[in-house]
Amino acid sequence: MYLRGWTTGCCATAATIAAYFALSNGYFPKKVIVNLPKGDNPLFGLVIQKKGFKWASAGVVKNAGDDPDVTHGVLIISTVRTLFKKTGIIFKSGPGVGIVTKSGLPIAPGEPAINPIPRKIIIDNIIKFIGYLPNIEIEISVPGGEKLVKKTLNERLGIIGGISILGTTGIVIPFSCSAWIYSIHQSIDVAIAEKITHIACSIGIVSENSIKKIYKTEKVAFIKIGNFIWIMLKYLQKHPVKKLSLAGGIAKILKLAKGILDLNSQIGGSINLIFLASLARYKGASLKLCKCIIMANTVMEGFLLAISKNINLGDFIAKKAKELISYILKNNILVYVIIYDRQGICIGKSNKLF
Repeated sequence: MYLRGWTTGCCATAATIAAYFALSNGYFPKKVIVNLPKGDNPLFGLVIQKKGFKWASAGVVKNAGDDPDVTHGVLIISTVRTLFKKTGIIFKSGPGVGIVTKSGLPIAPGEPAINPIPRKIIIDNIIKFIGYLPNIEIEISVPGGEKLVKKTLNERLGIIGGISILGTTGIVIPFSCSAWIYSIHQSIDVAIAEKITHIACSIGIVSENSIKKIYKTEKVAFIKIGNFIWIMLKYLQKHPVKKLSLAGGIAKILKLAKGILDLNSQIGGSINLIFLASLARYKGASLKLCKCIIMANTVMEGFLLAISKNINLGDFIAKKAKELISYILKNNILVYVIIYDRQGICIGKSNKLF
């Protein structure tokens, strides 16, 4: 069993409830219960309690459970201030929380990077607490968020100065990689909003660095998708662009050529080597060579064995991967697939460069 955690949005809600409670009652609660959309009610302790005239601040530490989350262990602070005009609830970025600067995100440019669902969860919890919508300013801060943002895609998406306050359910499911999936959707949205017609997606860091060298375009055009090829393709079906370039290593692209959309390294194994050997046989490899390919330790080793006998499968594999992608996208998007080795050298391409 893996331990669940709580999103930055859930933690910001807990801190806000505590700060508003202190602002209303003159003291802080010992514990805070958050009401989440699916009925969960996590309990939070406070690590910061400060108050002054018409304001109060509370802080909680984010626990992401067993999820490999860059924000695990960060302090999330909410400062609530009374407003004397009928403004409703106003959200503000404090230190470490970014500001949106580009279109295409669910938050308008100039707004703090506190996503709509976390905002709604905060508002719903306050209304449940007091029965009406108060006139307050809520400032969310994450000390050190200015450094953490370097480990996220925020700056590429046009979120400047800190991290985002995220979460759709308030719950972090371990290894769900929901934040990465969400960032792929956001990256495509931002590219479209910026009128980018050609996006360049990469599966790994080497392919990302390599494809950047052949395209001189806006940063938002480059999207790192990891193993989530199906997530990207499914989103592009409803949010199309004119051109798509996909870069990856030989093992991942071979899976696509075989029709496998789960690019996890644990999927395929020897079956991928058998498929590689079948492609080599189709291109004229001897049975002896095909047996050697099947017995190889890795796809790259098998690929190099084929090359050693003047059978270069790179372009063939890239073309077959392109055929699958084009079929899924119903040929509405021009597709280019490029394969890189571990040194960033092109070893296969589906067609001419766009």
